[in-house]
Amino acid sequence: MSQTFFMIEISIATAEWQEVLIALLGELGYEGFEQQEEWLRAYVTEEHFDRPALEAVLNSFGLTYEEQRLEERNWNEEWEKNFQPVVVDSFCAIRAHFHAPIAAVEHELVITPKMSFGTGHHATTFMMIKAMRDLDLRGKRVLDFGTGTGVLAILAERLGAVEVVAIDNDDWSIANAQENIEMNGCKAVKVLKLDQVGDVPGGPFDVILANINKHVILTQLPALGQQLGEGGVILMSGLLEDDFKDVENEALGNNLLIFLWMTKGAWICVKGRKMTAQG
Repeated sequence: MSQTFFMIEISIATAEWQEVLIALLGELGYEGFEQQEEWLRAYVTEEHFDRPALEAVLNSFGLTYEEQRLEERNWNEEWEKNFQPVVVDSFCAIRAHFHAPIAAVEHELVITPKMSFGTGHHATTFMMIKAMRDLDLRGKRVLDFGTGTGVLAILAERLGAVEVVAIDNDDWSIANAQENIEMNGCKAVKVLKLDQVGDVPGGPFDVILANINKHVILTQLPALGQQLGEGGVILMSGLLEDDFKDVENEALGNNLLIFLWMTKGAWICVKGRKMTAQG
């Protein structure tokens, strides 16, 4: 399915704050990022462009921006042109159908890259996949919260999960995830459009995957804790190093014990478990 609409390109002259800005602007609905040595370019659909919110973010860093309204075009095609495969060691590769097969990996996932992928967030996807390598998902029930393209849900089935519930609140992501799940021959993944974790049917789950952002994770941690079974594992990313303490404190208040699992650039991935009655 193609979609043609206007985009707003925001150009910000900064080398230091790029990773932080990607996280903050992602929360404002920006769906694509282009990083250069001294510039960050961020892209948002015209209908989601909020100038006061943008200026509030940039003013906090003392940054200015240039704005350009880009001509109407099929932006999915533009995303495809800029999409590069994600390769996680010898464990997993994510590529588009127009890329050549990637040899010598245990799992190769093929997706149709749409805007839901988020071209600036490869570091968090990379860490989530790398962390999943060390999980035993055989026979487990998994919740993928904020599924996007569905890549983590697809990988969870490949790793032996018997049931994967993948949720998102965005129509575009839901359609893209369903397309990719079918393309990869998945049988155990169910995609649902839901706004709240607490609305997910069928809990508790053995494993929860949440690659979102700090604001959503903090808001949803109480419900995530309720959806996770005793002794269950939760992986979370879309977080920056400075987010760790806030997430750790909120998690502890919801019976979740977490620790820093890995870092990549300014991004972190945390792993935790639901504490049992014995601790």
